[in-house]
Amino acid sequence: MLKNRSGVLHWMGGVFVGAVVLFSAARSRAADHVVLRYSIFQESIAVADLAELAETGEASSSLKTYLKMANREPEELRRALTQEVEIDGVVLYRVLNSLPGEFLLDRIGEIIQAPSTRTSRQALRAAIVSSALPDGKVTLLEAIQNYPTSTVNINGDRIAEIAGQIDRVLGGLPDWPF
Repeated sequence: MLKNRSGVLHWMGGVFVGAVVLFSAARSRAADHVVLRYSIFQESIAVADLAELAETGEASSSLKTYLKMANREPEELRRALTQEVEIDGVVLYRVLNSLPGEFLLDRIGEIIQAPSTRTSRQALRAAIVSSALPDGKVTLLEAIQNYPTSTVNINGDRIAEIAGQIDRVLGGLPDWPF
């Protein structure tokens, strides 16, 4: 019975991975703007501007102006966007569908939110798992790029805090043979 259950779980994981890959390939609904909030300052930033900052270290003029008003350095945001957590996508999916995983999603959801909070947990789970599937790594930028709504809200004041928590939790998971 245990062997059969293990086979079913493995099969279900494969089906899920296939579905997420198809979902990611379509990407017809992916975030193209981030509403970034630091303290009392809030600005809509193009995801392309965040990607440029992450790749080159250069902030667009609008992003640079916004970060200056918010008294933040572009490098601080760049580090948060590019910090990698290595984890297998199937393992991550299973973890995020457990009770502790739902708690973790709720914590991350305090920082990264869909415009409608009703769908935040599911959207966040899809974005994070989609980020891990191709290469076994997750970054905040990838999660934003894979977010299944056109806009995502980010609490910039807590980015570094939550990035450290995610790294400790997900980085500490064993490589389970699922």
